[in-house]
Amino acid sequence: MTHIVLLGDSIFDNKAYVGNEPDVVSHLQKLIPPDWQATLKAVDGNMAEDVSRQLLEIPPDSTHLFVSAGGNNAIMNADILGLQVNSAAEVFDALSNRASDFEFHYQEMLKTVLNRNLPTAVCTIYYPNFPEPFMQKIAVTALSAFNDVIIRQAISFGLPVLDLRLICSETGDYANEIEPSGKGGQKIAAKILELVEIHEFSNRKTQVFA
Repeated sequence: MTHIVLLGDSIFDNKAYVGNEPDVVSHLQKLIPPDWQATLKAVDGNMAEDVSRQLLEIPPDSTHLFVSAGGNNAIMNADILGLQVNSAAEVFDALSNRASDFEFHYQEMLKTVLNRNLPTAVCTIYYPNFPEPFMQKIAVTALSAFNDVIIRQAISFGLPVLDLRLICSETGDYANEIEPSGKGGQKIAAKILELVEIHEFSNRKTQVFA
């Protein structure tokens, strides 16, 4: 029996934001075959460093792990968008330092997850949905440094990637500026199922699903 476990943050644990619509795991439970299971262990507000704690609670019959982490790490560094500096070089230097710190924590998190010896996939951090074009533009640019870390680490460990930047690409995919709506959650769940059904984990080669 296939048992998919969702780890990470509110990209998966989005029940509080969708009202009467299904959250990601509810969509996934409806899509998977009757003899499969899907369990939510992701926690709204958690960062990459918190995933190791979530791992302690996964079911013993878990077969596949999906990790969506890093968005809250990026939010904790949102002050960089308003830094008062004398040159662009100072911004790039600060962003590089923040990304390096994130990479350390993300890599350590992945090592802990992979110690479970279960097929594992990771997610990029999707773009926010800010109504103000300037804020949206600079947020997307800053997130590129964090997403570069995730993709580079995924390739290093030979893990498949759900590119949420392309999966949630419409305004209706968002419940607010940073959380997936019921529609967005359905798209994410469908790609999770597609990845499990198609990807050959034993090859240890990165494949992107979008």
